[in-house]
Amino acid sequence: MKKWNAQRVKALLKKILEFILNPRLLLCFGIAWFITNGWSYVFVFLGTYFGITWMSVTGISWLAILWFPFSPEKIVTVFITICLLRWFFPKDQKTLAVIREEQAALLSALRRAKQKRRRKRVARWLVKELPRRRVLKKSN
Repeated sequence: MKKWNAQRVKALLKKILEFILNPRLLLCFGIAWFITNGWSYVFVFLGTYFGITWMSVTGISWLAILWFPFSPEKIVTVFITICLLRWFFPKDQKTLAVIREEQAALLSALRRAKQKRRRKRVARWLVKELPRRRVLKKSN
C-alpha cells in the first residue's frame, strides 16, 4: 500500500479541484441540480410570492423528501451530470477520461469485494461440509 505524503495529497487535491472546477462540469451539474432540486425552490418562492398554494405545497413536499437521510437525489444528480456532460460535450476527453478511470476503479473494487465475499462463503461452506463428508466416508 502506498504511503500518504504531502506531495501525494497535494497532487490528489489538485486533480480533484481541476475536475470539480471544470466549467463544463459545473454547467452540467447546475442543470442536473435544477432538474432534481432547483425547480422545487423556484416553486416555493413563486408559490409563496404569488399566493399559489399548489405550487408552494408541491415545492415544500419535494424539499421535505430531499431532506430524508436516504434520499437518492445526490446519486441521481451525479448520474444526470455525467449524462449531460457526455451529451453536451462529447469532445471533452480530459473530463470524460477521469470519469472512465474512476468508473473502472469502482468496478474493479466491486469485483474484488464480490470475490472476497464468495471466498468467505466457500470457506464457511467447507468448514460445515468437510466434517460431514468425513463422517460419511468412515461409515461407508
